[in-house]
Amino acid sequence: SEPRPGSWDWRGSPARPAAGAAPDGFAEPAPDGFADVAQAAFDRLGQSQAAFDVGPPSADARATAFPADDAERPGDTTEQPLGAARAQLHETYIVAQTRDGIVIVDQHAAHERIVYERMKAALAEGGIARQLLLIPAVVDLDDADVDRLVARADDLAQFGLVLEAFGPGAVAVRETPGLLGRLDVGALVRDLAEHLAEWDDQLPLERRLLHVAATMACHGSIRAGRRLKPEEMNALLREMETTPNAGQCNHGRPTYVELKLADIERLFGRK
Repeated sequence: SEPRPGSWDWRGSPARPAAGAAPDGFAEPAPDGFADVAQAAFDRLGQSQAAFDVGPPSADARATAFPADDAERPGDTTEQPLGAARAQLHETYIVAQTRDGIVIVDQHAAHERIVYERMKAALAEGGIARQLLLIPAVVDLDDADVDRLVARADDLAQFGLVLEAFGPGAVAVRETPGLLGRLDVGALVRDLAEHLAEWDDQLPLERRLLHVAATMACHGSIRAGRRLKPEEMNALLREMETTPNAGQCNHGRPTYVELKLADIERLFGRK
């Protein structure tokens, strides 16, 4: 029905999304370099499911939320810049409450930036710690890709990725970056080979190394679709607050958006 004369009509709100529109910059883009409590939290992931569900989950509407009682909410830090985590939506976005608004965080984009900055810092300090694979991972590739990777083996070793040619059309990966924890070695190597084919050999070495770091950080980050526990969400928020350039991921997409309470109240015609 048409709104009464002089009444506020939500359909005319500039914030109302157009039909079929998707949030710009949030396309779905893999433990990690968290320290102290953050690392401990992520190490425990999968051992138990402490998240609370709001109603029965469905394929297109899933949320992990905290109990209504504030006293039961772990890490109630609404005075922090990025606030206290209140829920995880669609196993991709963290919703946090701040003193005067809400923050919505893209968990993959945010963690990707954190891992990237940690890799850059470790590289500047002399190199990234490696973890030795008990059994080398053999990755099948085109001969041209093998040649590119082997030619960059010294550069990749600085990031903790140690590989060598393994017969025709394959490489053997013997060590991986410790910062990335467990990861899909084959996917990482194939992705690096694809990017090496695109990067201009005339690029300065530093630029090429940063490209390598960005690619590895993407594979070492929390994926969209991964359910997080309350302490993990809050650990991510606290880590973001101390990470340089935390407002955007390595690809230039925003890692979070903020809505002030006054803006939300205007959307609902309360002000």
